[in-house]
Order: sequence, then C-alpha cells, then structure tokens
Amino acid sequence: MYIETTGAAADEARPVIALIHGWAMHGGLFAPLVGQLSAHFTLHLIDLPGHGHARDDQAPLDPHALAAELVSRIPDAYWLGWSLGGQVALRAALDHPQRVRGLIMIASSPRFVVGEDWPHGVSPDLFRNFGEALRRDFRGTLEGFLALEALGSASAQEELRSLRSAAFARGEPAERALHEGLALLDGFDVRGELPRLQVPSLWISGRRDRLVPAGAMPAAAALAPQGRSVVIANAGHAPFLGATAQVAQLIEGFVAPATAPTAVLDG
Repeated sequence: MYIETTGAAADEARPVIALIHGWAMHGGLFAPLVGQLSAHFTLHLIDLPGHGHARDDQAPLDPHALAAELVSRIPDAYWLGWSLGGQVALRAALDHPQRVRGLIMIASSPRFVVGEDWPHGVSPDLFRNFGEALRRDFRGTLEGFLALEALGSASAQEELRSLRSAAFARGEPAERALHEGLALLDGFDVRGELPRLQVPSLWISGRRDRLVPAGAMPAAAALAPQGRSVVIANAGHAPFLGATAQVAQLIEGFVAPATAPTAVLDG
C-alpha cells in the first residue's frame, strides 16, 4: 500500500484521519476534502494494493489483512472509507477498536447488493456485469463507472469532470485488483457485526446516489450502537466532490466537535 501524509503536523491537539478510496480510484480523489480539512487535521491518504501509487502491489484485497496492517502503521486515528474503501475502514473499527477513535463511512454500505431482508442495495448482477465488461473494454468500462458515480448529483457534470481529471492521474488501476474489488462488493455483508461496533460512527450518503441507495446508510447507522446518519439531498455517490463543504463540516463536527463550525445541510 501507499500512504501519503498531509495536513497539519501531528500532535495531541490535532486528530488524525485515515482516508481510503473507492473501487478503481486512489487517495488523490480526496483532494477537495483535503483542502477543507488540512488546516486542522493530520490526513493519511491511502492507495490500496493495485491502485494509484500502489498499482504494482500484489497484495490481495483482503479487508481483514489490510485493516490490520494499516492500524499498525496509523494507530489512534479516525477512519474514513468511501464506497469499497469502507470495507477496510469498517474492518479496522470492528477488529481493532482500541486503535480506532471513530468511523466515517461515505456512500459505503454494510451490504452492497439487494436481498430479501435488505432493500437498500443494487442488483446482484451489477458487479458481475462490470467484471465481464472490464474484460471486453477495460478503459471504456472505467469511464462508464465514473459517469455512474457522478449520476444523480446536482453538480453531475462538474463532478464527472473532476473524476475524469483525477481518476487516472496516478495511472490506471491493475485489472487484477479491480476484479477482486468487484468480488468483495458482490459478497460483502457485515450487518450482523454492526451491533458490536464499539466506536462512534458517522454514515454520510447522497440522496441521489445511483450505486449505494441512500436508505442503506440510515439503516446501517441504526444497527450500530453509536451510529449517526446524514443524507445530503443533492449529492450522488461522491458527496465529498459535489458537497465538499458540507461533508467537511460533518467530519469536523464528528472528529473535533468543540472547534467545528455549525453545519448547514440541505437534507
């Protein structure tokens, strides 16, 4: 893995946040959020194996193993996971609560596919179809996924431009890692573990998200003992791009409530 550290110098007064990107992306996608948070927090931007600066890292995308390694390298931090990255952040909080101060999940669900007892997911065929499409047209499929991430946001065109500009700035992700990530998304289900989550959690979603239905986040927060959910009305799958200031205020209020400004949300 690759870890980029930025923001304020670490000390007892400045909390640490570790940020983990979504499928096919890298830590550089968090740049707008970094711009909002860097004055007050030490930020660790993580590229998962096969992605970004860690493209040549052959380590498997095993959330348990990755979480264990990361908490050993970044102890005593708040963990933020976007979409697929939430699997690793959530495992860190579940498996190593003594090393994790809190959990922030952005458009990341405890189960990504729909089920008889879980209406808050996508079709089971979605991730399998993406895998088949990758084999036929690798770059075209990634471009299509970027459009799906931006779809629904009130600033969809601007978000899509940002995603296209940044997504391949560190090179294309490894196809092997993408197929592993799709398999994880297809089979992930940790709803049964959420009641034993020992750290506070904040679940942020976009009401217009076309990949993770907005209802997934309130439902997940309701399962977590110290969970709180906020749905941003005009945001899609990447609310930290379309509603950067709002997401930053939510994070500041969760991590350092004494110094955070009052958040004004639209949903």
